[in-house]
Amino acid sequence: MKFILGTKVNMTQTFDDKGLVHPVTILKVSPMTVTAIKTVSKDGYDAVQFGYGEKSGKNITKAVKGQMNGGNFVGLKEVRTESAPEVKVGDSVDSTVFTAGDVVTVSSISKGKGFQGGVKRYGFKGGPRSHGQKHSEREPGSLGGGGRDGGRVAKGKRMAGRMGGDRITTKNLKVIGVSASEILIGGAIPGRRGTLVEVNG
Repeated sequence: MKFILGTKVNMTQTFDDKGLVHPVTILKVSPMTVTAIKTVSKDGYDAVQFGYGEKSGKNITKAVKGQMNGGNFVGLKEVRTESAPEVKVGDSVDSTVFTAGDVVTVSSISKGKGFQGGVKRYGFKGGPRSHGQKHSEREPGSLGGGGRDGGRVAKGKRMAGRMGGDRITTKNLKVIGVSASEILIGGAIPGRRGTLVEVNG
């Protein structure tokens, strides 16, 4: 199982041996510690729980510290596995599990953009700009309240609302470079600077 947590730093570009340029996202990583093992026989599923980061122990409650197996971690992350995990509690996992050329799946929370209208959120074209249409350039138009909707706004109707802040998973990204404290992932990764990013091999 290849897995690491990192925080998004920024985007840049790098050159390969042939002189070709590649856009990359820099992830800052630090070693994680295995804090718990879940198995099918005991828990009903196979998974590994990791503790990542480090903070002062005085800011962690005793209940949470028990979950952290005595460590002072920023947070915990559980990752499901297809079979019984090969690691054991106390093991350390770092960026060396990945090498340049690995194809990975990346998950993170996208940027939150607040309350947005239908034109920005879904690409509606808005109303006509002529024939007396004075204030309807960016209105959504008819919501189709009649017919099979039953005189109401059907659930899932595309309208204005909160945009962004969703968990986005991007597949088939390539690892461009690996060091002790950073991983370079080819292409863009959702989220702002500082977003927690999951990298699965």
